[in-house]
Amino acid sequence: MKIQTGLERFIENPPKWILGNRIGLLSNSASVDSRFRHAGNLISRKLPGQLTALFSPQHGFFAEKQDNMIESDDITDPDLEIPVFSLYGKTRIPTKEMFDLIDILVIDLQDAGTRVYTFIYTMSFCLEAAKKFGKKVLILDRPNPVNGSMVEGNCLSSDCASFVGRFPIPMRYGLTIGELSVLFNRQYEIGCNLEVLAMRGWKRRMYFQHTGLPWIPPSPNLPTPVSAMVYPGQVLWEGTNVSEGRGTTQPFELFGAPFFDTKKILSTLDSGGLPGIALRQTVFEPTSNKWQGIRCNGFQIHVNEPDKYRTYITTLKLLRAVILNHKDQFEWELPPYEYELNRLPIDLIAGADDIRRRIENLDKVEDIAESWKDDLDYFQEMSRGFYLYES
Repeated sequence: MKIQTGLERFIENPPKWILGNRIGLLSNSASVDSRFRHAGNLISRKLPGQLTALFSPQHGFFAEKQDNMIESDDITDPDLEIPVFSLYGKTRIPTKEMFDLIDILVIDLQDAGTRVYTFIYTMSFCLEAAKKFGKKVLILDRPNPVNGSMVEGNCLSSDCASFVGRFPIPMRYGLTIGELSVLFNRQYEIGCNLEVLAMRGWKRRMYFQHTGLPWIPPSPNLPTPVSAMVYPGQVLWEGTNVSEGRGTTQPFELFGAPFFDTKKILSTLDSGGLPGIALRQTVFEPTSNKWQGIRCNGFQIHVNEPDKYRTYITTLKLLRAVILNHKDQFEWELPPYEYELNRLPIDLIAGADDIRRRIENLDKVEDIAESWKDDLDYFQEMSRGFYLYES
């Protein structure tokens, strides 16, 4: 069965209640149908004169901006000649003046399925603003690219809340952006007038590669579905002086540093191995970001059995091995990170400072994971109440 996104269902048959209302659209360049047509153009043609404002998340309306506090400005859409308000610029929270231009906010974003990917928090701020200003929100659902059946990692601790973590969810939460919007709205009592237009044909077990849909990078460093698959773990390197592959053609798949002794690192990885992947020794030279222009020894992750691969646990094991072998050269990155000026980036990314301390102490990753099992089990059971799709 062909997967039909929420956008395609909307264009095929818009809900009657939207007719005659002014529409705002939160989207970026990945907000396309299976024929690569952008949501803004499709909605404008289908409902002439109703689309009155556009909104963009982090990385900009064209997904052109790089990471971490690289802001985008408000612009005018060159095709539709309506304003595009940046929600990662002068403000990350929609203002009354922005919402005065619309009656209904439509959200069509390709999420990454990972707690630290900021699109879901831009969505949450929009839900809160819609509640405050009396507007309705419609989510056009899209696939979770790393499937909707696996959850991984610790749930966010409240003392590590930031723009890369607002709610106590795990690193890999196993929900679509539509399902997550309802969870945010009900479980965390936002209470806005919200509807989700579900996909047709999507199953929870699917990775993005199984959908038949085109992958358009939602941000510059998720260029392929494979980069999205490794991201929920490999994003941890952002909190270190190890390159996470930014400035290469394979971000997050590649990682390393000039000081890596890759043979030594491999020899000290725990005997349980790293299921679901092959770890290939390599050398790369970033053209930007950490270690720009400098030869890095490192690895590429090749995912060969996705259902056995536990990306968060895998990267914690790799991180522990790097610290074990390179404690004098390894460093944690210092703030600022995503507008937080005091707390270490690794604590914000991991969502709990005890993980950093235990990795530094070289605790076994399995023991660390055991400490968050109850919270993870609770989240998984609770989140099932928001499922819109079968396995």
